[in-house]
Amino acid sequence: MPPTTIIGAEITDLRFPTSEEAHGSDAVHVDPDYSAAYVVLHTDAGLEGHGLTFTIGRGNEIVCQAIRSLLPLVEGRTLESIRADRRAFWRALAQDSQFRWLGPEKGVMALALAAIVNAVWDLEARAAGKPLWRLLADMPAEELVGAIDFHGIRDAVDEAACLAMVKANDATRAERIARVEREGFPAYTTSCGWIGYPDDTVRARCRDGVRDGFTHFKMKIGQSIEDDVRRARIIREEIGPDRVLMVDANQRFDVRQAIEWIKPLAPFGIWWFEEPVSPDDVLGHAEIARAIQPIKVATGEQCQNRVMFKQFLASGGMQICQLDSCRVGGVNDNLAIMALARRFGVPVCPHAGGVGLCEFVAHLIMVDYIRFNPTIAGRVCEFVDHLHEHFVDPCVVKGGRYLAPTRPGFSGEVKRASLEAFAFPNGPEWVKRRKNGAER
Repeated sequence: MPPTTIIGAEITDLRFPTSEEAHGSDAVHVDPDYSAAYVVLHTDAGLEGHGLTFTIGRGNEIVCQAIRSLLPLVEGRTLESIRADRRAFWRALAQDSQFRWLGPEKGVMALALAAIVNAVWDLEARAAGKPLWRLLADMPAEELVGAIDFHGIRDAVDEAACLAMVKANDATRAERIARVEREGFPAYTTSCGWIGYPDDTVRARCRDGVRDGFTHFKMKIGQSIEDDVRRARIIREEIGPDRVLMVDANQRFDVRQAIEWIKPLAPFGIWWFEEPVSPDDVLGHAEIARAIQPIKVATGEQCQNRVMFKQFLASGGMQICQLDSCRVGGVNDNLAIMALARRFGVPVCPHAGGVGLCEFVAHLIMVDYIRFNPTIAGRVCEFVDHLHEHFVDPCVVKGGRYLAPTRPGFSGEVKRASLEAFAFPNGPEWVKRRKNGAER
């Protein structure tokens, strides 16, 4: 068969007005409009690869431009050449000798990289006729490890150690594949805990979560300790004593402030304290972890790259590893983070929500469980019940568990009608809002 060549791309600045109902609100990001810099890679064979990276509104256009800037490094490539050396392809984008000055491997360029890399993996999975998680679950160990860039982390886990890790799990791999196809993977809900929700909404969302089979619930904190205590009491009343409660400050505090803030919440039985301080503060997270035990410290959704993850994990400041499908350099970087988490014995409980993050993470959690960290004990994956109706292959959560995706690809394809309606700034949904605002 002739090679499949990437010949062009379509980029959309996609935004949804979630701020209108306080969906996604926390103590720092008070008015998020969930958004995606969305890319479709076109090939001469008619196959398409769909990828995105998540933002919360203003600045999404900057990520779209960064994607456009990277596209010349992708167009003209064949899928076969990428597959032959996935690590080299990834490094060609992540370590371009001029673009890397804008990172390296962080910020807007990393977000743009993730959108493209996720689209390429979607393309490869579609070509193979498999959901991405199954493509990676079936992949020979040498090929899987060959997709990972170990630069900067070899002092923690190198190629040989990673290969041994993956091969050690291969003997029982089929059992775990069968298990996720049968049972799925445990999820937790954040939909009850947005900081902008009134108390009656919090109660209603908790009851919905209990009814839907969730055993783990998360609330946002950080504007007022009195409000946080009241809301924690409401949630605990609704979910009962046996279900699990976590809290998330979204980087609201300094170190001392975080340690003090959690004390009046501790009696409500808190499993983890998420992002208490700056996502770059390795030492601060470690100090908090020592001070607030047995409460765990969770972080990672805005951790910039695998080298930062190495430091957080080695320091003890990341006791729950919250990898994100779009913050770092896409699938390849997340494979490295899974290996690091296994090396340091830290459970992977991914961040999701947003636009498309739940769809992506439904694949990544299966890969982590099947290839790297072969246990479900003490592991849950975030679920936020927003915007899934806009996807061709939306994630499915039943009984509080992510079901394994079955359609070929990475599940990131957005419906054409949604792309047209919510394209910013000239999609009809945004034009209508500008008109209504002018009339008021």
